[in-house]
Amino acid sequence: PKIAGVQFEYIPGRDRKWMRRLEWDAYLRDRLVALIDETDASIVSFDGVVPYPGIISIKRLRPKVKLVWVRRGFWQNTPRKYVLKLQSQMMDLVVTPGDFGQDYDKGPTTNRNDSVLVKPISIYKPELSFNKQQARQELGLDLNRPAILVQLGIGEADLNSKLTAALSGLTSWPNLQVVLTKDPITSSGENLAPSGLEIKVVRYFPLANVLNAFDAAICAAGYNSVHEELAAKIPTLFIPNVRGTDNQAARAKWAADNKMALTVDQSNLEEIRENARLLSSEELRNELTLNCAKLPQVTGAIDVAEIFKDLLNKPAKNRSEINSTLLKLKLKNTFGRGWRRTAFSLLQLLSYAYRSLKPYKNESSSNVSEINLVEIDQRDELHKLIKNQSPFEHLIVGASTTYKNRRIEIAKKAYLK
Repeated sequence: PKIAGVQFEYIPGRDRKWMRRLEWDAYLRDRLVALIDETDASIVSFDGVVPYPGIISIKRLRPKVKLVWVRRGFWQNTPRKYVLKLQSQMMDLVVTPGDFGQDYDKGPTTNRNDSVLVKPISIYKPELSFNKQQARQELGLDLNRPAILVQLGIGEADLNSKLTAALSGLTSWPNLQVVLTKDPITSSGENLAPSGLEIKVVRYFPLANVLNAFDAAICAAGYNSVHEELAAKIPTLFIPNVRGTDNQAARAKWAADNKMALTVDQSNLEEIRENARLLSSEELRNELTLNCAKLPQVTGAIDVAEIFKDLLNKPAKNRSEINSTLLKLKLKNTFGRGWRRTAFSLLQLLSYAYRSLKPYKNESSSNVSEINLVEIDQRDELHKLIKNQSPFEHLIVGASTTYKNRRIEIAKKAYLK
């Protein structure tokens, strides 16, 4: 848990169900405020689709801290767009990372003028990347045989069938090494990989540093994947994830229309199979690689660092302005998105109120009897803890006693009843 020499902490998401839903927002807020106090942070940067209430409420407790939203484009036209303006007004700054395919972005953020546009941002850096031979040695791959990286989800039936279709399309590529980041095994033990493929599962971070090991890739068309694979000039088949919060199909269509990558109708398994097969063509791969060389550099992170430096010398939004916007946001969230959404919000509020007074008899978010504080900076050790379902509280190494005590207080309020 250290990137570029900077420590970070693991905060369990609401989907872990280690605590009840009503408690998670307060837990997130308190965790972040405690970390702000421990590190004397001046800026909190949120890189995500929609700022959680726990993120926004930081401003009420620490109004001098600057809150930044790194707001990516290609939003879907969902009810979230109705609170976009107010969510943006809660921030001291909104930054929009450039997107290779932004000309195809027709979502609700495209015509707004409330953000600073920077160049595309990517963890891929040519100067940090291994060459092909070094990268293959890092991953334990044969230097003289073709290799492909496949990063697709596993779990739901439709995800499983897409992975199987993609892998099936690779069976005609002679001597191919197929690299996955997770075992192609379902929860019931079914192997999703067809026979005849040599599968190698690797866990390497960051994968961006070893992308030169691969002759091709197959993955979803999320922002990170597109701006890593294409920046590294890897011939790629993008299979859009329709479960995502961004419009991956539009981003992937831009890449295909400009001959930077291949894409498919994500629901058409035969099309997935056929396009995966096309990646075996060296002529096609060379064409895609040459076209990707025309893309702009992904140096937006440097721009953002300079913007943050400037922000340090600017005043934060005042408390009254924040409180006023927060009230409007809550009202808009409840009443401003059509009568169906309003009715749903009111029913949801009534349900929350009822369950807070009369919880389910067998409701148990976790079986925690004591707080497990873990102070480590080894990625593999942390990964094992995260994979385990037992709740734990991860601390930065060298944390102060005051911070540790505060973390225990926060955890007790969230876990122990």
